[in-house]
Amino acid sequence: MKVVIAPDSFKGSLTASELCAAIANGVRSVFPKADLICKPLADGGEGMVNHLVDATGGSLVSAAACDPLGRVRQATYGVLGDGRTAVIEMAAASGLPLLKDDERQPLITTTRGTGQLILHALDQGFRSFIIGLGGSATNDGATGMLRALGLQLMNAEGQQLPDGGGALRDLYRIDLTQLDERLAECHFTIACDVTNELCGPSGASAVFGPQKGATPEMVVLLDEGLRRLAECIEETRGIDVLYLAGGGAAGGMGAGMMGFLNAEIFSGIEVVMEASHFEKALQDADYVITGEGRLDEQTLSGKVVAGVCAAASRSRIPVIVLCGTNQLSTHELDELGEVSAFSIVPGPCTLEEAMRHTPDWVEAMVIQIFKVIRSSCGKTIFT
Repeated sequence: MKVVIAPDSFKGSLTASELCAAIANGVRSVFPKADLICKPLADGGEGMVNHLVDATGGSLVSAAACDPLGRVRQATYGVLGDGRTAVIEMAAASGLPLLKDDERQPLITTTRGTGQLILHALDQGFRSFIIGLGGSATNDGATGMLRALGLQLMNAEGQQLPDGGGALRDLYRIDLTQLDERLAECHFTIACDVTNELCGPSGASAVFGPQKGATPEMVVLLDEGLRRLAECIEETRGIDVLYLAGGGAAGGMGAGMMGFLNAEIFSGIEVVMEASHFEKALQDADYVITGEGRLDEQTLSGKVVAGVCAAASRSRIPVIVLCGTNQLSTHELDELGEVSAFSIVPGPCTLEEAMRHTPDWVEAMVIQIFKVIRSSCGKTIFT
């Protein structure tokens, strides 16, 4: 028997790698000789760098970069096993978790630190980049990142704008003359599961601004600033980023990268699976086991479970999905393919109890599932 184990993390409880280990223990309890391929996964958000580094035999690099408020700290990015591709989570330097609740100030927070990580990787010789968008504390349309790479933003008096999305309303002219020439040699892939446009009711400021500390009044100012940025990008680069799907990701980071770096945007899980050679791992597999903490409508829109199910469906491999909570109907699960979903929770309990017992409950559920598989297939099959 060959089983591919490819879950996301159960956030707050088990990492994806820890979940792989618990699932593997359960399978081997029933099929000791099973061929198990562990592929811990993530989408474009938190954990993407570590997953890709682990999956490809890569390495981690530490570099100095400023946080969203300009304070210098050490941040980490990854180098894939090919030795040619740098993978950066923008949250490593520009993420919301780097700020205390009372420090969330989207009018002034900046993506400059993410640009400093890119600059460091450029100096190391890298020209292929995967940038994970998610968990940002910023709403500056990637302008901080680009300014770290030499872009200049001017007001009508010819003065440089301060960092942050709040200043973009005063943007008059973009100067590309000092933009790092090495960027022309680079290829940027954006890993992102957000399809929001840059501006408007479904744009970066209105949808994601409040969680970054924006009041209703700030949302209006930030939205006006991003709209002005889009106008200047079209004037300078001839690219209309205003209505691009994903342009509103990470406070407009998607639009800025597509406008100035010719970046291509893909679903985060697709990027992770391609980089970790997931399709190859599926060859000749009998079952795939995946999972995440909660199955809900977001699962259907490009999360890890949906990506795994789509890949397995193309290879006609049945998928077992483990979760803490399942909020999907049978019809919605059918949309994922040949899938059976199981909650690991044996009965009513507190969240704290569930998180404490997750490893044991995962292993116990897998044992029960594979006992049924053994009984239905005959004990001499899959030895």
